[in-house]
Amino acid sequence: MTMEMPFKEAKPGEVYASEAWPGLKLVLGERHLMLEAPQTMDGLSSAVYGGGFGQLRRMVNIYVDRHYRCDDPARDIAELLGQWGYPSEATAGLLTAVPMRYAAVAEERGDDFAVFCCATAGASNAARAGVRRTTFPASWTPGTINVLLAVDGRLTPAAMVNAVMTATEAKTAALGDLGVLDAENGLAATGTTTDAVALGVSQRADWPLLHAYAGTATDLGGTVGRLVYAAVGASLRAAAAGAGARR
Repeated sequence: MTMEMPFKEAKPGEVYASEAWPGLKLVLGERHLMLEAPQTMDGLSSAVYGGGFGQLRRMVNIYVDRHYRCDDPARDIAELLGQWGYPSEATAGLLTAVPMRYAAVAEERGDDFAVFCCATAGASNAARAGVRRTTFPASWTPGTINVLLAVDGRLTPAAMVNAVMTATEAKTAALGDLGVLDAENGLAATGTTTDAVALGVSQRADWPLLHAYAGTATDLGGTVGRLVYAAVGASLRAAAAGAGARR
């Protein structure tokens, strides 16, 4: 597994080229990261713009400050994509209050797949699922833990959902091992109130194996879990250190 934080000292325009998936690139732009695949992927995401099932070529993780007005985030993302020259089609857009310098990348290539993960993570609004806490009829704010996953391989739709489940479990494990608590009740946090995940799968015919599962008992799921755990943990630690240095 390769784990890096490629943009800690970087300037807009710098590119991280994937070793696990040749042609996949992560570009640091003006207050955003753009992950672009060499071909269109099958996508599944909770992205506020371009989310759900569909075709994906790129994922754009955009920084906004904590005072951002969340009246119409999809409209705002569409305007920013236009300003930066990205096509609106086949693009998933996510918002985050975590600066891009805290982005962590983990990737690995196996015999039947390659997996790339980029995470931006902070825990200022950490929360625990499964308990009674403050909720709202409809609520959206910039994502605190955003996970971008790209898999060069062949997955069934069910396996894609399974991969998102495994990624979520790994994120929760990273929070638990770092001792992150829900500030409202003091219990171990399972995520934050505003997490998002985007998954893109190449479905290239070159890969002979069609993955029907991506749980923790599979080679694919095990890799997804380890990469998400590593990237989320590294970004959380960096963001926490940065916040401490500013105090």
